[in-house]
Amino acid sequence: MEKIAPTAAELEVLNILWKTEPLTVKEIHKLICKTKDVGYTTTLKIMQKMTAKGLLRREPNGKSHLYFSNYEKEETRGRLLDRFVDSAFGGSASSLVMQLLGNKKTSKEELDEIKQIIEQMENKSSLK
Repeated sequence: MEKIAPTAAELEVLNILWKTEPLTVKEIHKLICKTKDVGYTTTLKIMQKMTAKGLLRREPNGKSHLYFSNYEKEETRGRLLDRFVDSAFGGSASSLVMQLLGNKKTSKEELDEIKQIIEQMENKSSLK
């Protein structure tokens, strides 16, 4: 299994690309600057590292380059979550869920949605 291990800054770039790709460094930098003050060269360097790691690919587009994510959003989130559950909760999904529900005020709607997901999972496993 290939490792997908983006840093927080890299994940920010990926989240932007997942919404609208492809984009140039300039476009991504402009979007990042809506929430924080970051230099253009910092954004460029992050994206160059991401390309070297295989998280992004770039294609020439006139004088600039267009950047694309190499991994789907759900695949990346899934692998990050797996790594987090393994390292922080000893691989126990139930420990993660109990900690999450115990730390955060969960709305009735969210609880209903969680129950529905559990029921769907139970139905799938009973079909096997």
